[in-house]
Amino acid sequence: MDHLLPARPAWRPPDADADAHVDVCVVVPVYDEQAALERSIRRLHAFLSDGFPFTWRIVVADNASTDATPLVARRLAAQLPGVVHLRLERKGRGLALREAWSAGDARVLSYMDVDLSTDLRALLPLVAPLLSGHSDVAIGSRLAHGAHVVRGPKRELISRSYNTILHAALRVRFTDAQCGFKAVTREAAARLLPQIRDDGWFFDTELLVLAGRDGLRIHEVPVDWVDDPDSRVDIVHTAVEDLKGVARLAFAAPIVRFAAVGVLSTIAYALLFLALRGPLGAGGANALALALTAVANTAANRRLTFGVQGRTGVLRQHAAGAIVFAITLGLTAGALDVLHAVAPGASRIAEVAVLVVAGLAATVTRYVALKTWVFAAARRAPVAAVAPAPVAARARAEARG
Repeated sequence: MDHLLPARPAWRPPDADADAHVDVCVVVPVYDEQAALERSIRRLHAFLSDGFPFTWRIVVADNASTDATPLVARRLAAQLPGVVHLRLERKGRGLALREAWSAGDARVLSYMDVDLSTDLRALLPLVAPLLSGHSDVAIGSRLAHGAHVVRGPKRELISRSYNTILHAALRVRFTDAQCGFKAVTREAAARLLPQIRDDGWFFDTELLVLAGRDGLRIHEVPVDWVDDPDSRVDIVHTAVEDLKGVARLAFAAPIVRFAAVGVLSTIAYALLFLALRGPLGAGGANALALALTAVANTAANRRLTFGVQGRTGVLRQHAAGAIVFAITLGLTAGALDVLHAVAPGASRIAEVAVLVVAGLAATVTRYVALKTWVFAAARRAPVAAVAPAPVAARARAEARG
C-alpha cells in the first residue's frame, strides 16, 4: 500500500491567505481507519455545514496508516470543501495533533476521535469560551456533572481510576483527561506545544497538566458519549505508558524541583556556616552563608523550577530574590537569638539544626514569593507563535514550489 501514498505530506490549507480567517480547526487523528473514516468525516462535515456559527476547517491527520486510509482521506479532501489531509510517516496520536496544530493558523485548534463517540452538539459549547476569550483550554468531560455516558464497566473503572491517580499524584482539578474531545486557543498552543514531550496517548494528559501549571484557564463541557465497541486501543500498554508519564510529570513538578534545589541549598548553607562560624561568629556566618546560597538558589529556581531562560529581567529578579533572602535572614537570625538566649553554650551542631529548621519554616514563604512575585511576570510572558513542526513545515515549503 505504501507505493500508493503521495511523495510528500498532503497538508496545505486550501487557501493559505484565508487561513488566518478560520475560527476553528477540527483535527481528526486516524490510524488504519479505512472503514470508519468516510462515514465519520462526512457526518462531521454535514454538521459543521449546517449552521455552525464560526468558520471552520477539518484536518484528517493520518499518522502512518498502512491500509487505504490515506486514499480515503485524499478523496474526501478533494470532494468536500474545507477538508484537508495531513499525512505523517510516524505513528502517534500526540504527534498527529502536534503537527496539525502547529501548521494551522485558526484561532481555536481542536480535535475529536474519528469514531465521533462524543455528541457533536458539544462542539459549540467547547469552542465558544475560547473564541470569546473566557478560557484558554476546553475539554469534554465524561465524568463532570451533567454528562451522559454509555460504556462498559471495565472502561468506566479504568477511566475513573486513572483520573483518581492524576488527582492524587499531580493535584489536578480537571475531571477527565482522556476524553478525545478538546480544544485550545492559538496562544495556549504556542505556550504548551514546545513543553509537551509525549507524542502518544499521554499527550492529552500532559497538555492539561502543563496548562494548569502555567495558570491557563481550563473550561469543562459535560458531554454525551457512547463507547465505540470497535476500539482497537491496547488498554494495558496505554495504561502502562500513561503511568510512566504521570511519574515523569510528578517528578518534574515545580514543587518537586523547588524541593530538590532547596535540599542542595540547605546542604551548601550548612557547610558554609560551619566553615565561616569561627572567623565571623554565628551571626556573621549565618548572614554570609545565606547571602551566597540565596544567589545560587534564586538562579537555580529561575531556570529549573520556573523555566525562565535568557537574561531579560534577571537583575530585577535577583533584586526581588534579595528581598526574599532578607525575610529568611530575619527568621534565621531570630532563631539564633532565641537559641543563644535559652542555651548560651549551644554547640555548632545545635546552631546548624536550629538554622535549618528556621530555614525550612521560611521555605514556604520563599516558594510563594518566587512563584507569585519574583518570576510571575516572566512565566506569563506570551509566546509569539508556534514554530511549525518539521513535517508540516516541509509540506508547506514543498507545496509552494
